[in-house]
Amino acid sequence: MNVHHLELFYYVARFQGISEAVRNIPYGIQQPAVSGQIIALEDFLGVKLFQRRPFALSPAGEELYEFIKPFFSNLESVTARLQGGVAHHIRIGASEIVLRDHVPLFVTRVKEKFPGLRMTLREGYQQQIEAWLERGEIDLGFTVLGERPPNGIQNKPLLTLPLVLLVPRSSRVRSAGEIFGQDRIEQPLINMPAHEAIARNFQKGLARLGVDWFPSIEVSSLHLIETFVANGHGIGLFVDLPAMKPAREIRVLPLPDFSPVVFGALWKGRPSPIIQAFLDEAQARSVEVSRPR
Repeated sequence: MNVHHLELFYYVARFQGISEAVRNIPYGIQQPAVSGQIIALEDFLGVKLFQRRPFALSPAGEELYEFIKPFFSNLESVTARLQGGVAHHIRIGASEIVLRDHVPLFVTRVKEKFPGLRMTLREGYQQQIEAWLERGEIDLGFTVLGERPPNGIQNKPLLTLPLVLLVPRSSRVRSAGEIFGQDRIEQPLINMPAHEAIARNFQKGLARLGVDWFPSIEVSSLHLIETFVANGHGIGLFVDLPAMKPAREIRVLPLPDFSPVVFGALWKGRPSPIIQAFLDEAQARSVEVSRPR
């Protein structure tokens, strides 16, 4: 017997009719398709399983329903029990800003679907997150995306982030052009590691302008860039984050002629239900924060 036919018959018998069954089957299927597959099951067995109007199981239908009922009726409880273990634990890697400002919102929403959610959160930057995924040390990463993901890694772009410069508010500099127009830039540049997409895009933009400016301070997180600039240690390369509220000691200078970076999610293989839930929430969050301020 076709197991899918048995599943459809289970729902028809349980909800006493094809139309009610269609409303309760946990995936999309049309009433004619259910009716056709039930007829195929009856033809295979050579018996009538139920009377359509008014609904009533035949003796053969009663026997078949009692046989398959224990299996199909327990699927939900078995699923919940299994998901309560490994399937409800997720390991996420992201920058400090994402872990602080966005992941808590994802968690609140995902917990509505997975009440037993357990998490391991790990702070890192782009290259670290890609390496952790390749080694199987995390399940999901949120970071700036490179030009192409490593082999076996899937990605989902979420936001396009323009580059900006952060300068101390005490500085007289009011535009990036004032910096690039200097014969020799004296201000220290505070930047992410050179292999990061943010740093690469910035250096490509400088090359187009014929400007040399290399980092004096290299840090591992955007948060540290903001901290060093606020304390007067130089000018920081940053991204224009949605709803960004820089420290009052900082002024933001746009870089409209520089290529932006793309922020997104990374994972390996087919996403599990819990990874998919986080991806869905991340997509929804990206739409929220992208609305005009």
